[in-house]
Amino acid sequence: MARIGALDGLRGLAVTAVLLFHAGHLSGGFLGVDLFFVLSGFLITGLLLAGPGRLDLAAFWGRRARRLLPALAVMVGATLVLAWACARPDLLGPALQDTPWVAAQSVNWHYIGEQIGYWDAAGTRLFAHLWSIGVEWQFYLVWPLIVALAGRGRRVAVVAVAGAVVSLLLMVELGAAVDTTRAYEGTDTRAFSLLLGAAAATVPVRDAVARLPRAAVDVICLLLLCGLGAAWSLTAGEKAPGLFQGGMFAHSLASAVLIVLLAGRPDGLAGRVVGSAVPRRLGELSYSLYLWHWPIYLLLPRPVAGLGGWGWTAVAAGLSLAAAVVSKVAVEDPVRLRAPWATGRRGWAALAVAVTTAVALWAAIPRPEPGAGTVDVGRLDQL
Repeated sequence: MARIGALDGLRGLAVTAVLLFHAGHLSGGFLGVDLFFVLSGFLITGLLLAGPGRLDLAAFWGRRARRLLPALAVMVGATLVLAWACARPDLLGPALQDTPWVAAQSVNWHYIGEQIGYWDAAGTRLFAHLWSIGVEWQFYLVWPLIVALAGRGRRVAVVAVAGAVVSLLLMVELGAAVDTTRAYEGTDTRAFSLLLGAAAATVPVRDAVARLPRAAVDVICLLLLCGLGAAWSLTAGEKAPGLFQGGMFAHSLASAVLIVLLAGRPDGLAGRVVGSAVPRRLGELSYSLYLWHWPIYLLLPRPVAGLGGWGWTAVAAGLSLAAAVVSKVAVEDPVRLRAPWATGRRGWAALAVAVTTAVALWAAIPRPEPGAGTVDVGRLDQL
């Protein structure tokens, strides 16, 4: 699939919303994760449906692993070292406990099983944001198998829509609980975002979009962008009325429509604006930026150098952006583009060294004594 600048631009807008939300400036910015999910479902399904022959699942999973895991491993290792060197024990201890679950791409279910309240946690989870990476990885494991069984026809669209409806019903039921962590972090309850994106990538939907006039596409995209912006600005966190009773589903549906319109008409006015230089560049860095921002936010003192509020946010976001650039240039791009050291025997050797180093590091860091350190208990608006 050709790279579409407007979709990279949407990634940039989504990650900006998340960064502002975590800094306390955008109450509904957590909905940017739903946009990420819809984009992932759309792009992955488009790749699965693009080939003319039988799906090569091993090659697909290999590409996903090369794209996601190296940057994740570097971030986790660096975060553990930084937490060991300069963080409070109440940050280091939970990070060491969570690391095996992060490695297994199932930290979301770990938090659910341990009943770690997501919305009112104490701010001691350096890897709390990785629940969404776990959801995406679990989708990458299961969805290609379903596509392979369903074939490349209309059945994929039917399965995706039916799955999205089931997922919505589960969220409505589980979202009525006092603690909505299960509804918010569960793979089954969040699957509708990914599946709506998947449905948008199917031939019937894309053919219907192709028949729309360019002017109509621009108008609809403008309305949808305004709607998403309003949702991010006005949604009052997890207590927003109707959020778990269809609100997030409506947001994901609007995102899916916007994505398929921009993908079908990337040369329109809306596509050129969303795909302009700044949001597009941020979108290209969005994965690493998302990985790094939350540990930096927790490890960076508030205030820092006398700066608070927007000043602190600028410093924290700037450090996150710098870490993302280094990660992309030094890790992601060489692995993804198959640099000489990342292929063949040297690639396997590099992988073995990286895995051994990561395990040794995790085992060598001293575990803090129970109760060591102090916890600043209070509301934590997490992703």
